[in-house]
Amino acid sequence: MNLAVDLILKNAKVYLPEKIVEAGIAIDGERIVKVAKETNLPSASEKIDLDGLLILPGIIDVHVHLRDQELSYKEDFYSGTCAAANGGVSLVVDMPNNKPVTMDSKTLRERMELASKKVVVNTAFYSAFPENTREIKHITGVGARAFKIFLSHKVGGLNPDDENAVIDAFKEVAENGLLVAVHAEDGFLLRKKIEEISLENRDDLDAYLEVHSPEAEVNGIKRAIGLMRKSNVHVHICHVSVADGLKAILGAKSDGHPITCEITPHHLLLSEKHLRRIGSIALTNPPLRSLSDASYLRWALENNLIDIVASDHAPHAIFEKDASSIWNVSAGIAGIETMLPLMLNMVNIGQISLPTLVRSLSEKPSRIFEFKGRGRIMEGAYADLVVVDLKKEWTIDSTEFYSKAKFSPFDGWRIKGKPVKTFTNGILVMDEGEIIVKPGSGKVIGWQRGFI
Repeated sequence: MNLAVDLILKNAKVYLPEKIVEAGIAIDGERIVKVAKETNLPSASEKIDLDGLLILPGIIDVHVHLRDQELSYKEDFYSGTCAAANGGVSLVVDMPNNKPVTMDSKTLRERMELASKKVVVNTAFYSAFPENTREIKHITGVGARAFKIFLSHKVGGLNPDDENAVIDAFKEVAENGLLVAVHAEDGFLLRKKIEEISLENRDDLDAYLEVHSPEAEVNGIKRAIGLMRKSNVHVHICHVSVADGLKAILGAKSDGHPITCEITPHHLLLSEKHLRRIGSIALTNPPLRSLSDASYLRWALENNLIDIVASDHAPHAIFEKDASSIWNVSAGIAGIETMLPLMLNMVNIGQISLPTLVRSLSEKPSRIFEFKGRGRIMEGAYADLVVVDLKKEWTIDSTEFYSKAKFSPFDGWRIKGKPVKTFTNGILVMDEGEIIVKPGSGKVIGWQRGFI
């Protein structure tokens, strides 16, 4: 006698590795138990008819600033993960440059415990580096997914200018089986340029772009590659924005080194001309680059030269995005609710293929960050899913965001393609733009070896 499963999603198109099939998905508990034609699925306590819509693996966003704690006026675990679910994201990885900074086993544990009461999608965590490298093992044990370093300035207990200390810390991370995510800007070059510009009392956009130059990023990436070679740690370069930086990464990859990278939708789709037109709402770091850089990144993404697309969701209060001096503007774009829609639109207009979207938003994030049982639709995997309507036409309106940061450089963009349901661990979290679960229904994801 066949026992009923909890849920069946029927009358759908399902994205499986290498193909799309007309099928349904049987879910029991947190897992997918069968993908098959409806006649071959078990009975179920509940059925949802998807009317021919497409089911993709849930999106994994490996670069998210959820704020909370002393920065909860910008975003908190509940608002940020509601925004994630609204954007079709079923798992986020939270960055450590918080207040207090996540940088040791105590601050990480406190952050995870707070998140467990609020999140509505799965949430994992980075840690910044501690003062004592011996603490890295304990941070890993608590459940950090990866470590993050800013080569531009000190965040946490490690001075990024101390080459030997950084190499020792990287080696310790490698021994614990994790990766190091790098904000790659050359701190020495940044400080030199800031000194020059301060002497001229410049506080305009051009001054900002001169400080955060393509050269600073390329030099930072090259330094990260050097640190990787000396430590043999897996280095993941965050938010690559310039063609020359990506080419340096590809050179290191071709030599067989353990290096991966990510890009953001805003660096794919916007350029410096948008920044000049939109103003400080579009100010981020690294800043928007040239049209030729954005064009190269789009080509590289479609040609499988870029591993991951991540939002770098960086929410701020709206008053922090407006100041007379550019140095008083908080850099960052609230991007988690627009990432998947923008990429669905790219699929619809022929800029990228659907396999590229799934590879960069689900499969490779799962593989690189070792989220076992996530990132693909298959029997035995977690039922982290997003249902998308590829034909839905709509206009981005940041006033409707779940994020507290109700601003976007994509405001007013006409988009074709939208996430309409998000499932996390077999639970329907977002349905037609509504969050239908209580705070704490998502899970805090600790460290686990292996992946699918």
